[in-house]
Amino acid sequence: MSRPIENIKEKIMAEAQKQLKDVGYNATMIQSIAKACGVGVGTVYNYFSSKDEIIIACMADDWKECLSVVKTVSKYAKTYDIVIHCIYDQLQTFAKKHAYVFEDAAAAGVDGVLYRQLRHLSQQVSVPLRKFCKSDAEAQIIAEALLTWIRTGKSIEEICSSVEKLF
Repeated sequence: MSRPIENIKEKIMAEAQKQLKDVGYNATMIQSIAKACGVGVGTVYNYFSSKDEIIIACMADDWKECLSVVKTVSKYAKTYDIVIHCIYDQLQTFAKKHAYVFEDAAAAGVDGVLYRQLRHLSQQVSVPLRKFCKSDAEAQIIAEALLTWIRTGKSIEEICSSVEKLF
C-alpha cells in the first residue's frame, strides 16, 4: 500500500510554477510536473483538470488579494484617478509576481492561459470603475484597456492621460 503524500496539491502548484519559470509555458507538462512531484499523472488529474487550471490556481490567491485592495480603495475613492492608480499598482504587483506567465509569449498568446483569463480579469476590474462611468460597457472597455496597457508597459501617466480622454 502506498503512503499518502502530504500537501500534494501545494507541491503540484509549486512544481508547476518552478517549471513555468525554468522552461516556459509550452514545455511545462502535466507529465513532467507529476514526475518531479513523485506521483502519477492520474494523481495530478485528481486535483487539476489541466495545466492551465494549475496555473490559474497558482495565481488565484494573489489575484483575490489585489482585487480586494482595489475594491476597498474604490469604495472610498471620490475620483476615478485614485481607482485607476490603485488598479495600476495592483496589476503591476500581480504581473511582476507572475511574470512567468505575463512575459511568456505562449501563455499570453491566443491559446495561452493568460489570454483566456484576461476577459474574466477585466470584468472583475471593471466593477470598481462603474461608479465613475456612464455605463457598464464603458467601465468594461476601460478595464480591458488598462489590462492591455499594463501588459504592454505603458506608464501610469500615459494610462491616466488616455483614460481622462475616455471620461
